[in-house]
Amino acid sequence: MKKLLFIPLLVMVVMAGSCQRRTVTRVDPDRTIDLSGRWNDTDSRLVAQEMINDVLSRPWLSRFEDRNERAPVVIVGEVRNRSHEHIDAETFVRNMEREFINSAMVRVVQGAEFREMMREERADQQEFASPETMARWRREIGADYMLTGTMNSIVDQHGRDRVIYYQVNLELSDMETNEKVWIGEKQIKKTVRN
Repeated sequence: MKKLLFIPLLVMVVMAGSCQRRTVTRVDPDRTIDLSGRWNDTDSRLVAQEMINDVLSRPWLSRFEDRNERAPVVIVGEVRNRSHEHIDAETFVRNMEREFINSAMVRVVQGAEFREMMREERADQQEFASPETMARWRREIGADYMLTGTMNSIVDQHGRDRVIYYQVNLELSDMETNEKVWIGEKQIKKTVRN
C-alpha cells in the first residue's frame, strides 16, 4: 500500500521541480545579444549597414548621376543562403533596402513578388475604383541596377570550442549591360565555447 502512495507523490515532486518560472525582459532592439553564436539580428543589421555604406561610396554612383542627371534606381534581388544554418535572408534584404532608402542617394523599387501583388490590385482598381482615383498602368519605375548575393559559412570545431565564420558577398549589376559595377564582401567571425 505504501508503494502505491509513493508513486503519485514522486510524480508530483518531479512535476513541481520541472515547472520553472519563465521571465521575459524587454530590451532595446539595437542591443547586441548573442546567445548561440549563430547569425542573428545584429549581424544582419551591421552587415547591411556596412555593405550599403560601401556601395554608396564607390564610383559607379557618381558616374551614373553624371550621365543621367538623376539618382539611380536599384532593386534588391535574391540573396541566397548557402550557410550551414537557417538564415532568414528576407530580414537581411529588408535591412539593405532600408539602408538604401534612408541614404536618399538611390531609389529602390519592389521585387518581383510584391510587384505581382501590386499589379493585381491595379487590375482590380481598373474595374472597381473611380476613374479619378484608380492607379494607372505603365507608370512603374524600371530598375537601373540589381543587387544580388550569397551568405556562406564555415564552422571549425574542436571539443567545446567552435569558430563560426560568415561571409556575405554582394554584387551590383547594370540591368541593361549585365556589367558588375560593384562587388562587396563582409566577414564575421565568432568564437563559441560550450
